[in-house]
Amino acid sequence: MRKILVPTDFSDNAMNAIQYALELFKYERSDFFIMNAYQDKIYADTTLLKNETLDTVTKIISDKSQEQLENTLKKIKEISPNPRHTYTIVSSNSMLMDEADKIVDEENIDIIVMGTRGETNDRKLTFGSHTLQILKYVQCPVLAIPENYKYTQPKHILFPTDYMIPYKRRELKLLCEMAFSYRSVIDALYISKSKKLSLRQEDNQKFIKETLCKNSINFKTISGKNISNTIYKYLKEHKVDMLVLVNTRHSFLESILFQSTIDKMSLHIDIPFLTLQNIRRC
Repeated sequence: MRKILVPTDFSDNAMNAIQYALELFKYERSDFFIMNAYQDKIYADTTLLKNETLDTVTKIISDKSQEQLENTLKKIKEISPNPRHTYTIVSSNSMLMDEADKIVDEENIDIIVMGTRGETNDRKLTFGSHTLQILKYVQCPVLAIPENYKYTQPKHILFPTDYMIPYKRRELKLLCEMAFSYRSVIDALYISKSKKLSLRQEDNQKFIKETLCKNSINFKTISGKNISNTIYKYLKEHKVDMLVLVNTRHSFLESILFQSTIDKMSLHIDIPFLTLQNIRRC
């Protein structure tokens, strides 16, 4: 049983991410946790707080969250009456990252699926602040879906890697099974001035090949100094349906999340973005 957490703020972006997840995992027995963390909203409505007690405002926001979750669940069952899928709705008076981390731990979640931006939707940013927090700190793979992205089967997946980190078998297996469902081709892209791999890199490359053994993999090497721009160029020159990066110190993902102003202007990810977490779960 695949366990999938989908945070929602009831925006169009969040609903689009839900629909993508329903399609992506339509062939798998999956348990979806549809979660809304509303603590921010309690303190955001200053007008309401002036006129009502904190307990009253909390009750109002809590009731609205529960009602919207029930409406979301009704819509999900209308657009995707899939007998392989079961659903749990979670309304929580907490911060998004704290609640996501809690559910991931308690339910042993396999993957989080969410929009790249929420209801604030600053179009100048590739990722909203909430999505960035989840990407960087929650101990679980995260699949971020861009605004208005229409579901396309992930037939071609780009997996840039420097082969320097020991990958987690569970997370590579997740990628393997997702890709196998659609007979996807995976491009493992090594960006470096040198084509020669160290023994450590060769071992990690072998581990990738063995764990993704059910998939068609192309191991490629490209010379490049600016990692994020090289990835961006590859995405534009090839028909890629999903980008996969690993979150760890000094990784390709870190260079994108903590990029310079110039890089921010050049890298706008407009395809689903899967982040694997090289973080030990407690």
